[in-house]
Amino acid sequence: MKKLTRQERVDALIEQFWRKGYLTVSRRYGKYLPEPNPVGKYAIDAVAKYRRKIAVGLVLEAEELNDPKIISKLNFLASRNSNYSNRNTTLYVGVPEDLILKAEMIVAGLDSNAQNNIKIIGVPSSKN
Repeated sequence: MKKLTRQERVDALIEQFWRKGYLTVSRRYGKYLPEPNPVGKYAIDAVAKYRRKIAVGLVLEAEELNDPKIISKLNFLASRNSNYSNRNTTLYVGVPEDLILKAEMIVAGLDSNAQNNIKIIGVPSSKN
């Protein structure tokens, strides 16, 4: 089993955006789309739009889930509002499928407003 690269995990996250009807505005490792600007001091992997809703995508590795700074990062990114319409942005967090439970436990430790804005998506960690 070959371990997927970060680029392939971002591709899997983008596929999930498309399945939910989002249009990708910017993405990391994209050929035709620009890279997303950092939000605050945090780098993100994708920005998507569905009608007037904005979604931010972030792919996390196993090492990042063990980092204690991830709580402040998720809290900051999930509590953001869009610039002009002042609507909440949804944070889609792509984690390896075997670590979804751990990611849900981290999200459960955040405040309720941030919890409502975070959606956890399982991305494959390896391919056959």
